[in-house]
Amino acid sequence: MEYTIKKLSALAGVSTRTLRYYDEIGILKPARINSSGYRIYGEKEIDRLQQILFYRELGVNLDSIKEIIASPDFDEINALKQHYNELLARRHQLNALIHNVEKTIFNKEGRITMSDREKFDGFKKKLVEDNEKKYGKEIREKYGEETVKKSNEQFMNMTEEQYNELQELGNEVLETLKEAYKDGNPAGELGQKAAELHKKWITFCWGNYNAEAHANLTQMYVDDERFRAHYDKEQPGCAEFLRDAVWIYTGMKK
Repeated sequence: MEYTIKKLSALAGVSTRTLRYYDEIGILKPARINSSGYRIYGEKEIDRLQQILFYRELGVNLDSIKEIIASPDFDEINALKQHYNELLARRHQLNALIHNVEKTIFNKEGRITMSDREKFDGFKKKLVEDNEKKYGKEIREKYGEETVKKSNEQFMNMTEEQYNELQELGNEVLETLKEAYKDGNPAGELGQKAAELHKKWITFCWGNYNAEAHANLTQMYVDDERFRAHYDKEQPGCAEFLRDAVWIYTGMKK
């Protein structure tokens, strides 16, 4: 079956303006233009639009979507399976938050007694699962299943006070790193202070400390664009600066 741009807009729930824009940037072109000058879309274009909307729902930007679906290695079935697993993970996270809200209501009504830790379980579980989705594979390859499992358990067992302390420590790392970068010397007082704070932060997360693992972690911050973007958000170059400071702090050689 074929659709005009107006009919496809109504079918997919996207505006005709969006479809025209997709045509302009080359991510979704019509199958043909009819004699009246209307864009006509067929089954192939319908399936492609569905894939685009799946990726958009998962937060992928249009440039990345275009690169993914235009790749000669793109496998539609595998992509659908990936979408399915991502959506299942989202549902799992949402269910955890719903359960947490429900328990909070019962607690307020006096039907149950909820510990302070339980009040934040849903949020912490979501953070763990988000982290698993983004970095789980890489972290497991570098540090092993047992290390990751222990770190997740450490995080989930934190009290509200410990969780707040972790957040404050993480912010202090970033602020100190930014100031140390201005100083320009990873071996200097501020640079080493940033490395020391980062050591405290990862020890809080991991439950123990290993200098070699610390050094390797900061190298991953540089190599992986997702980690690098986090540390370079306000000041490009901070990820490499932190790596250099930590390698000096731990006595490792780059």
